[in-house]
Amino acid sequence: MAQPLALVLDVPEPTGDGDLEPSPYEESEVHDSFHQLIQEQSLRVAEEGLELLPLVPGRGHQTLPRPEGAQVHSSATLRILASMPSRTIGRSRGAIISQYYNRTVRLRHRSSRPLLGSVARSARPSLRQYDLELDHTVLEEDEKRSLLVKELQGLPMAQRDHMVRNMPLSLGEKRWLREKSWSPKGNRRDQQGRGRAISCCRRLRYACILALHSLGLMLLSGLYAARPWRYALKQIGGQFGSSVLSYFLFLKTLLAFNALMLLPLLAFLVGVQAAFPPDPSGPVPAFSGLELLTGGGSFTHTVMYYGYYSNTTLSQPCGSPRESGQCSPRLGSLPYDMPLAYLFTVGAAFFITCITLVYSMSHSFGESYRVGSTKGIHALTVFCTWDYKVTQKRASRVQQDSICTQLKELLAEWQLRERPQSACGQLWQVAMLGLGWLLCLGATVGCAVAVLTFSEVMIQRPTAGGQGVELLALPLVVSVLNLGASYLFRGLATLERHESPVLEVYMAICRSLILKMAVLGVLGYHWLARRVAKLQAPCWEDFVGQELYRFLVVDFIFMLLDSLFGELVWRLISEKKLKRRQKPEFDIARNVLDLIYGQTLTWLGVLFSPLLPAVQILRLLLMFYVKKASLMANCQAPRRPWLASHMSTVFLTLLCFPSFLGAAVFLCYAVWQVKPSSTCGPFRTLNTMYEAGTVWVHRLERAGSGASWLPWLHHVLVENTFFLFLVSALLLW
Repeated sequence: MAQPLALVLDVPEPTGDGDLEPSPYEESEVHDSFHQLIQEQSLRVAEEGLELLPLVPGRGHQTLPRPEGAQVHSSATLRILASMPSRTIGRSRGAIISQYYNRTVRLRHRSSRPLLGSVARSARPSLRQYDLELDHTVLEEDEKRSLLVKELQGLPMAQRDHMVRNMPLSLGEKRWLREKSWSPKGNRRDQQGRGRAISCCRRLRYACILALHSLGLMLLSGLYAARPWRYALKQIGGQFGSSVLSYFLFLKTLLAFNALMLLPLLAFLVGVQAAFPPDPSGPVPAFSGLELLTGGGSFTHTVMYYGYYSNTTLSQPCGSPRESGQCSPRLGSLPYDMPLAYLFTVGAAFFITCITLVYSMSHSFGESYRVGSTKGIHALTVFCTWDYKVTQKRASRVQQDSICTQLKELLAEWQLRERPQSACGQLWQVAMLGLGWLLCLGATVGCAVAVLTFSEVMIQRPTAGGQGVELLALPLVVSVLNLGASYLFRGLATLERHESPVLEVYMAICRSLILKMAVLGVLGYHWLARRVAKLQAPCWEDFVGQELYRFLVVDFIFMLLDSLFGELVWRLISEKKLKRRQKPEFDIARNVLDLIYGQTLTWLGVLFSPLLPAVQILRLLLMFYVKKASLMANCQAPRRPWLASHMSTVFLTLLCFPSFLGAAVFLCYAVWQVKPSSTCGPFRTLNTMYEAGTVWVHRLERAGSGASWLPWLHHVLVENTFFLFLVSALLLW
């Protein structure tokens, strides 16, 4: 008669104080022994070809009944099947409970506590006699679970929590064990003992600490729930794929960059000037509502623009700063010099943004172009992608859609690699690409010439009052040209019929990038070369800041109109009139270039409008909700799925080199070469903005030897070109 196997884990009992909690080494030893137990048992069952059925007495071998026509598996296949999670989940849970029951028995024995009963046989994790397909396993598991609960009730609270926390069970099982092991009598007795030992003051202090801790957790959960991308990013990635998701991830990155730039500007520039407001130079106009579009009017007399900031020393009074220019500080003092603070704060904000941008780009490059083999990626996606911690139906549906979309993208990429292309097809593709690029470059040159011509017309035509609707003419013309050229590029991409959707997106990005950089170059020449000479008497810095504000507002309005008419109206026409089920696809290239264009305008205007990053943050938040709503209602997933594994790196690279580098060159030219206005701003008495640092160094040298290291630091870090070249080389590397 075959005897059932009885597997007993022999874990050596460590020596030491019985009151101490089990060490991580002991817990890992228990887990390793349990893992070996499951592996050995699975191998034995697989070799015998049994599903853990009890042996029939009197038989040395038992043949399982098999349906007619069923496939006979080999021993290796049976071994693999026996180790699958569906065959081991019941055994694992029962063995874990038995194993931790033995563990609690040893802990109670070490703590010199009396045992509740003799459970020598029932506590052993004997897996040989359990049939997973029958219901008596549930009874056996409940019995072992109740024994474990009884033993947990006899442990101290700290040891009990540590034991339950380290059990390799689900959260529901742990929660059930913790609730059942709670003893009302013992807990009440412990509370009475603690009530006698703890004084009223200490209880009040504990109550305050718990209240503050709960308040902090509520605030953190509220901030987490207030994020616009809390659930939307998973939903977008599951329904539309990684290509559309890359746009929203890039928008989230731009939000972080603007928030990081805004913090030093608020702390050291805007807040300080708001605390020490200058004397008004004239009557402040009333708010009419038109300022929200033009940026002029009453906004000019606020911390929004460059002209509001004073050129005085804010830590001590001045007699008449507008006539005398600079205040003379007391000998040996280091006052808060507003011109120097303005220059260094903007420079520090740009430097922090540069470091963060370069780090983000390098990190994204390492993630997307990671060296390694992608062999077996389809099998890994099928068997290893599901997250078993997901329990809600809504979250599981989102994860299911995400895995399905990911598999479609992987299969589409594999099919694209395997698809051959004839020589005639390649020649036709090259000819169409050449023709498309000629048309795109011609359209770009035409748009740049049109912007330059219209800007010259606007310079020659004076504006009445400086805050009329005619100030919106140039931003309107530029936005119309950008939108029309983007639709032209999209039509050319449709005629070219690219085999690879990735190549099609990259082509559209390159063409739109060339167009927008050419337009911004013409506008930079218009602002720093033509407008400075025309508006030297008034405050030309305020005009440039207002112009950049108007460009941001008009670009946002055109984005709303494009989402309304370009996506919503086209969907309604397609469904109602044309009787088609197809919806328009989300144009990734055009929308991403719109983000880069808006961020470039923000960086160009930081020197002339320190609060422009706040306007950009509000604009990006509204854009997130508008684009998400339009995407869910009016767009469909790409007809040709493709894996956007490198898109985030490409977007950050375009944001760094053409966009940020161009804005840095523009601002450096304005700081080092252009003469500031003589009637407004913190640099009104200087020839260039850069002279503020030189004047400050001379004042420190005259102040005494107490701050002699600051002029040396300024000479080494700012005036020395070797340090600037070294920092540039490190950032590029």
